Order: sequence, then structure tokens, then C-alpha cells
Amino acid sequence: MRGLLASSIGVTCAAALALPLTSPAAAARPASPASASTAFAGTASAGTAAGAEARGAADARGAADALREGRAQDAAQAPGSTQSLPLAPLASRDRTLAPAAAEQGLPRRDVRHFSLVGVVWNDPDTVLHGSVQVRTRAVGADTWSGWQDLETHNDDAADPGTAERTSGRVHGATAPLWVGDSDGVEVRVRAEADRRTEDTARGSRTATASAPLPAGLRLELVDPGSSAPAPGTREAAPAAAPRAVVPHDTAPTVEPGAGPDAEPAAYQATLDADAANAGLAAPGATEIPELSRARTERELFSLRAGELTTRQRAKPYIGPRPRIVTRRGWGADEKLRERSFVYTKKVKAAFVHHTASGNGYNCAQAPSLIRGIYRYHVKSMGWRDIGYNFLVDKCGNIYEGRAGGVAKAVLGAHTLGFNTNSMGIAVLGSYGTTKPPAAAVKAVARLTAWKLGLYGANPKGKTYLKSGGGNLYPKGKKVRLNVISGHRDGFATECPGRKLYGKLGSTRTTAARYQGR
Repeated sequence: MRGLLASSIGVTCAAALALPLTSPAAAARPASPASASTAFAGTASAGTAAGAEARGAADARGAADALREGRAQDAAQAPGSTQSLPLAPLASRDRTLAPAAAEQGLPRRDVRHFSLVGVVWNDPDTVLHGSVQVRTRAVGADTWSGWQDLETHNDDAADPGTAERTSGRVHGATAPLWVGDSDGVEVRVRAEADRRTEDTARGSRTATASAPLPAGLRLELVDPGSSAPAPGTREAAPAAAPRAVVPHDTAPTVEPGAGPDAEPAAYQATLDADAANAGLAAPGATEIPELSRARTERELFSLRAGELTTRQRAKPYIGPRPRIVTRRGWGADEKLRERSFVYTKKVKAAFVHHTASGNGYNCAQAPSLIRGIYRYHVKSMGWRDIGYNFLVDKCGNIYEGRAGGVAKAVLGAHTLGFNTNSMGIAVLGSYGTTKPPAAAVKAVARLTAWKLGLYGANPKGKTYLKSGGGNLYPKGKKVRLNVISGHRDGFATECPGRKLYGKLGSTRTTAARYQGR
């Protein structure tokens, strides 16, 4: 459990972001020598282009065409990657504010392509008291973004004492930030300054001290890879004509690591994820279709025949099953996660989150954003899988999160202290000052009406959950909570943002109506 200082209680998990857009003609910059030292192989296409230049203009044009084609094929098959760059002390511009030992970062540099950024450190129980800011350069651009804040208190986490929390692989981390296709980065981490007045023989003086920054600070740059967009993904009409964007998700016919010719363990993991949704969708399906109310009730008796209460049998209050994009649909690389699934007994409550990853994405990019969060949760933070059970984008598309079956009580890592017998739903974006789209709020109501209905829970009701330990409730305390709660109800945080939290009352009412209550 993270012990937050009084000044850190009620932290925010919102970080607004404007997505850097790129030109269709953008060409990737070569990595600097510093970035070339990271564990990423260079592309053979660079050498091809260099040789073509020497062979003359005609050959150069042909090589350029081949290079573009090769890059498109590489993009279609790219499984994703993570660059992990250690931070170092920076020379402070204001010694009274932050001495060098209390400020670390990374000067501007060229790096391999990435779309999502975060900062991690060694000990997950160490709190970073201070600020983390990044600025980035979009691919093909010469200008840099302004400084963007990363939320330093990322408490979407497994419960204390659980196998996932004590695996030895878990790190402290900021929330991730979506920045779009970028190839330049700069970061600074500043410790929080504590000023106090001291009386001396010569009078009063102001002393400034800073808490030490966590050990092992590293910048994580996540390339989510490319995947086919989920069929039927709904896209909102743009408010204004945007700059042209290079699509990040180029559709392959076969997802890397998902076919029978792939590594056997990876292929089996993909089959296991499909099998967890048996009865809801055919193997290999990219989405679970929506059902009518009558068909959903029949499915309820089929899925949970021996577990329904007498009351549920007499009156099965359940909302129509909504359409859900499967993990295969958003392009999950199943070999990243742990193979096994972990379940709890039931789903008594739903915790609503926002991802604090910014609002600059469009809904066609949502699968890429989810793949980035998934890779960050697993490879950078050390979780066994993505932490949330479900994710919802601004257009109201619902996505399967942690593997194990959308109708089952899968143990997540989303609300520190209250992951048992609950589910976590994350709305993609930051909603501290931004109003959540009506489509997203409606999707949360539809999802909770169905999933809570499977377990006989009333969205307008209350329930008791036992705390696993956190900064609001000690371990073992039975806490009375709304069946649909915000993250802040179980942990001292601003998540899911003031604007989204304010919609939970109407969400409960709407979900209950969908259930026929």
C-alpha cells in the first residue's frame, strides 16, 4: 500500500493532452547515437536507401518505392516495443527550487517511434512527491509540444499481499500519456520542495528541502505496434477538419503471434483467450455481438444455470448484452501476459475510472491506445495483464480488458484494495475538466446493466466489499459502497475525474432502467 502524505491525498489522475498530428509525407528521423544504444535493431531499409542514392536517380526512385512498401509491410506486422531510458540528474535553473539531486530527466533527443509515454521507478510502494513533465515531437514535425504533466500517483493496482503485487516484477509508475506517433522526447522530474521558516541568531530565514526522488527512474516510450481495426468500430464525426494523419493501425490479414505458424506458446495463449469467451462468440471473433433483452435472459440461464438465486430465476434483472470488442479485435499480443487466468467468486460492484491518458485520440486510434496501455501495464509496471476488466472509448465502443472471459468474475488490478468481487471499467481519456461524451457514459450504463445483472446486482443499490488495504480503508474493513462507484470511493484519488464522477448518479439510474427495474 502506498502511504501518501496529507498533501498528496485527493490526488488527480487527469492529465489533459493535445495529440500531435503528423503529415502523410512524414519520414522517420534517424535515431541519434544515444538512442541507437537502446536494445532495438535498426532497419535494413535505411541501408537500401543509402545504396540507391549512389546508383542514381532512377534507382533511388525505385528504392524509395520499395522502402515505402517495406515500411508499410513492417507497420502491418509490427508487434510493438518499449524503449526504457534511465534518467539522470539535471542542472537546475533555480537552485532555490530544485537542487540537482532533486531534479532528474532526459534532454531532448531523437528516438524510435512511440505513441505513449510514462515514467517508472524501482519500488511500487514509494510515492513520487513532485512533478513529471514531458514534451514530444511528432513524426515529421520540427516543432515540439508544450510541457505535458504526467499523473504521478497511479493507483490502478493489484491489492497488497496478492501474488500479482508481490511478484517482484512490479514497479512504481506514473499514469501513461498518449502523445500520438512521435520520434523526439524530453522529460524532467522535479521533487516537491518543502519550504519552512527557521529562527536563527540573526533572525528568521527560509529553508528549502526536497524529498528524495524514487530510485531507478526510467522513461518508458511505448510503441503499441499495428493491428487491424476492430470491424464495425464506430467513429465520431470530427468537429473540424483536422490535419492529415498517418494511420497508425495498418490492417494485416493475420495478427502477429496469432497464427498456427507462430510460437506455440503464443498461439496457445491466443486460443485460451478466445476459449474464455466460449458460448458468447465463435473462436477467433473480433467482437461479441449485442443481444436483445429476451436473448440475453436466455443466455443468463445458460451461462449461470446452477448459480442463479430463486429471485433471479423468477425475475432476471439484466440489461441487454452490449457489443464488446474482444482482445483479438483490438490486437492484444497474448504472449505479453501471464498465461493463466485468476477469478474471484462474483461481481458485486463496478469501479469506474478514466485512464488519465489525454483526450487527443480519435476512436479509430482507440485499439492502438489500448495496446499501449496494455504493454505499459505489463512490460513497464510489471502487472500480469492489463489492469482494467473493460475499456470504453469516447464513441461508446466497449473493449474486453483483462483476459479470462467477459462474462466471468476476472480478478483485475484497477482499484487498490478493492479488486476482489468487483470489476474495473476505464473510460479512455482525462475527465477532470473535460465533460465525458454522452456515448461513453451510455456505454458504461449498458455494460454495467449487463455484467452486474449476470450476478444479480442492482446498479442503484449498495453492497459491502472487504478492503485489501489502501489509503482510505485499512485491510480487512468491510466497506459499504455504491454498486457503481468511482475509483475515488475506494482510494483517495481524483479518478475518474470530477466531470466523469459527476455522471455516475445518472449512470446508475440508466443502468437500472436497462435491467428493467
